[in-house]
Amino acid sequence: MDAPRQYSFANIIARSHKMQAIFQTIRKIADFKTSILITGESGTGKELIAKAIHYNSGRANNPMIAVNCGGIPETLLESELFGHVKGAFTDAYRVKKGLFEEADGGTLFLDEMGELPLSLQVKLLRALQEDEIRPLGDSKTVKVDVRIITATARNLGDMVNKGLFREDLFYRINVLTIEMPPLRDRREDIPLLAEHFVQKYNQRLGLNIREVHADCLQRLMNYNWPGNVRELENVVERSMVLAEKDILTMEILPPELLRQSSGPVRDDVFFWDEFSIKSNSKKLEKQLITKAMAETKGNKTKAASLLEISLPALLYKIKEYTIEG
Repeated sequence: MDAPRQYSFANIIARSHKMQAIFQTIRKIADFKTSILITGESGTGKELIAKAIHYNSGRANNPMIAVNCGGIPETLLESELFGHVKGAFTDAYRVKKGLFEEADGGTLFLDEMGELPLSLQVKLLRALQEDEIRPLGDSKTVKVDVRIITATARNLGDMVNKGLFREDLFYRINVLTIEMPPLRDRREDIPLLAEHFVQKYNQRLGLNIREVHADCLQRLMNYNWPGNVRELENVVERSMVLAEKDILTMEILPPELLRQSSGPVRDDVFFWDEFSIKSNSKKLEKQLITKAMAETKGNKTKAASLLEISLPALLYKIKEYTIEG
C-alpha cells in the first residue's frame, strides 16, 4: 500500500497526530446534526474537513452545498441563501430556490463566516433556530432539514467583542469546534503531501516525475508555509512544470523557499539522506520521541502527553528505537 493511501482519510492526506485526532473526531460527530465551526488559517483544508464530515455521515447521498460568504455581494447573498419569489426585487423574473432549500436533507457549508454581514446574521440565526427559511418577498416560511457547517480564518470571538459578529449566532454555530493546525505545526505530513501532489499532477498534466530529491524535500520541510497546504500544492505543481528531468530538485523551487531555508537547519527537522517515506518517517518519530524525553527529563507519562500518543505506545516505540530514558 502506498503511503498516501495508507494515511488517507476522505481524500485528506496526513499521518500527524494532530490530524489523526481530527479524523477520529469526524468519525464520532459525523452522524449528528450538531452545528460545527471549523477554524484555521487560510489554506489548511477547512472545506476538505467539511466534506469529510458530510460524506462520512448518513447525509452522504444528499447534497453538500458550499458557499463563500465573502465571495458574494451583500445585496445578492440573502437571495442566494434563502431564495426569492417572482417580483421580490428588480430582475426577479422567476421563483428561485435558495441554497438552504437546495441542501435540504444534506449539508450547507458556509465558508468565510466572518464575512457575513450583520444584517444577514439575524436571519441566519432564525433559520438555524427554527429549521425554516423565508424566501425574499414571500409571506410564508419553508421548512428545511439542513446540517450547518461553518468555517472561518478570522477570530469570531474577537469579532463578537468588537460588535462585528452577533454573540447569539456565534454560540449557535460554535457547538463543536475543529481547529485546523497550520502546516508548519505538522511537518511530518509534508513528505506524504508532496508525494500525493506529484502523483496528482503527473496524472493531470501528463508528466512523469519520479521523486523529490532529498535536498529539495529538506527545503520543503524547513519552510514555514504561510499559505499552508494550498501553497505547498502550488509549489509542487510549479516545480513539476519547470522540471527538466524526472526528479524535482532544489534549484527550481521559488525564491522564498530558498531564502528562508538557506540558514541553519532547524533542530526539529532532520536531514533526509534517502527517499523512503517509511524510513524517514521512522527517523522523524525517533527524533521527536528523543526530544520529548529530553524536554520532560525522562518522564515518560509527560513525554507521551507531549507527543499526543498513549503511554503504552510510547513505551513500545522507545523499545523499538532503542531510545535511552
